[in-house]
Amino acid sequence: MQRSVNSLEGSTISAKDGNIGKVSEFYFDDHTWTIRYLVVETGSWLNERKVLIPHSALGLTDWMIESFQINLSMEQIRNSPDTETKKTVSRQHEIDLYNYYGLPVYWGDVLNDGNIGVMPFPAIIDTTTINKKNNHPKKLKEDTHLRSTQKVKGYNIQAIDGEIGYVKDFIIDDEKWNLAFLVVDTHNWLPGRKVLVSPNWIKNIDWNEKKVYVNLSQESIKNSPEFNPDIPIRDEYESELFNYYDDTIKHIKDEIVK
Repeated sequence: MQRSVNSLEGSTISAKDGNIGKVSEFYFDDHTWTIRYLVVETGSWLNERKVLIPHSALGLTDWMIESFQINLSMEQIRNSPDTETKKTVSRQHEIDLYNYYGLPVYWGDVLNDGNIGVMPFPAIIDTTTINKKNNHPKKLKEDTHLRSTQKVKGYNIQAIDGEIGYVKDFIIDDEKWNLAFLVVDTHNWLPGRKVLVSPNWIKNIDWNEKKVYVNLSQESIKNSPEFNPDIPIRDEYESELFNYYDDTIKHIKDEIVK
């Protein structure tokens, strides 16, 4: 089922022996758009410390009451490696965390990361990262492609012929645990209308300028199937959306060739 990330923020999360806090945000891999971590605000029992919980530590989830269960104890979490969530999480931080919890790592082989059927989306070109790679080849090894859902909210969405709005929310697939769509608020361009954008339609992201560039025109988005956040996304709507944009992108490519 498809769920809104905004609706999941604030959900209760419990260890095997007690409540540890509430989910404040998610970290996702910008290559596969797969959720890798839940960021938990622990509250007073752990001095307001924020902790990273690997997705692979999740147990049962009660979607009715929005409660996550993890296969870890409170003591394990209390003594876990301290990771500064306000800064970039390095690969070494991840290694320390996974070694401590004794969990299998997800990197190295996308097909065996616990998300069957989740394949990488077309590579997102980021000129900033490319320049860093050329100038600092050793540093790139620590680039884990992790992004915060909270920080990406507010990024401007740029169509091929102008701006169309900003990232308001994300839609998560609760079976594959990947981000299926970005929810775009078109604000004053299309007052009160929200649209969905799949990572498939993203051309590149400029993380410094906080902009998401899509292979879509303003007109195509204007005429896209309307998204109502109050209505669950059904298979029929998703098929209609993809069919519409497949035809639209083909048309745009044909026009470029001409």
